[in-house]
Amino acid sequence: MLRKSAFALAAGMFAIAGCTASAQTGSAPASTPAPGTVTTPEGALMSVHPDLAYKPGELTQEQLMSSTRDLMAMDAMNVFRRFPNGMTQEMVKFYVEGLALRSLNPIQLTSTQQMILTGVGKAQIKLSAGQQGNRKYNLEGGVKGGTGIRYFSLSYPDKQAVIERFKAAGLAAPAFVDQGNGTLAALVTDPGGFPIQIVIRPGAKDGSNDGVGVGISVSDLEKSRAFYREFVGLDELAPVTDKLLGLTLYPYRNGETTLYLYHAGDNLPQDNGSAGIQYVVKDSPMANAKAQARGIAVETPLNKLNGFDLITVWLNDPDGVTNYYAQVGPNSRTAQGRN
Repeated sequence: MLRKSAFALAAGMFAIAGCTASAQTGSAPASTPAPGTVTTPEGALMSVHPDLAYKPGELTQEQLMSSTRDLMAMDAMNVFRRFPNGMTQEMVKFYVEGLALRSLNPIQLTSTQQMILTGVGKAQIKLSAGQQGNRKYNLEGGVKGGTGIRYFSLSYPDKQAVIERFKAAGLAAPAFVDQGNGTLAALVTDPGGFPIQIVIRPGAKDGSNDGVGVGISVSDLEKSRAFYREFVGLDELAPVTDKLLGLTLYPYRNGETTLYLYHAGDNLPQDNGSAGIQYVVKDSPMANAKAQARGIAVETPLNKLNGFDLITVWLNDPDGVTNYYAQVGPNSRTAQGRN
């Protein structure tokens, strides 16, 4: 497992990998990076090193075809939310004041842009202004209006406290409904139009400090379930019915974070840019090798950030949702002298 110092660095530097360089969705990137480098939409320059990867024959077939679960160094997942420029102040007010998420030190990605970090338990929701690159953005129709990550679910112990926070922040108070399972739920949208489900349940930690749910609308339920179960290696839980959303959800969990897969209809528009998933891992090159063995789409190839012990590879799920693996700290291949 990574040492505490590594996690402290991860909390900051992982934000640099918060957005993608170019999506492999059939169109070319807006600009071609210099040989040996890739550039994130925020301008962070990442170096591509062929010697980071495992050599052919270095890994067994059993290693290559197993899931990435044993690589994970944190029993939670980070998520990011990309929103239009000019909305940072409104987004911070919504997430920090309205939703009462922990405000963490931001990361200066470029001379003009920051990544805003908010804490949810062990993990983070990362807020990034700008919709650069050739990702697709389409939040019309809410949770059922397209494929991709369509909502986050946050939990709280006290309905009235949530309502009062929203009012104090100058936001419309959530309207809760009884879910019929001992919980209340409301659906609100952040200033950029992204849905947030607020769940009131007994025993929940305030500020959703027991974790975050991530709702992913998929075009092919069985294909996506297999991806998160067999490749990523998340715990597959029994399906649940969400009365508020009117959906059957298929949960996949890693500790505090649960992905909720669902099929809302056929031929829906794609949104693969508004949100994404991040895994803190002990060996990004291993995740890369496993992805190559299975033919998983690579978003941005194996790379590292010069001056830091940060190695990442960004992959796409069957609907183009970014799943990126970030390795940092003394357990990395760099620190071990293996590259």
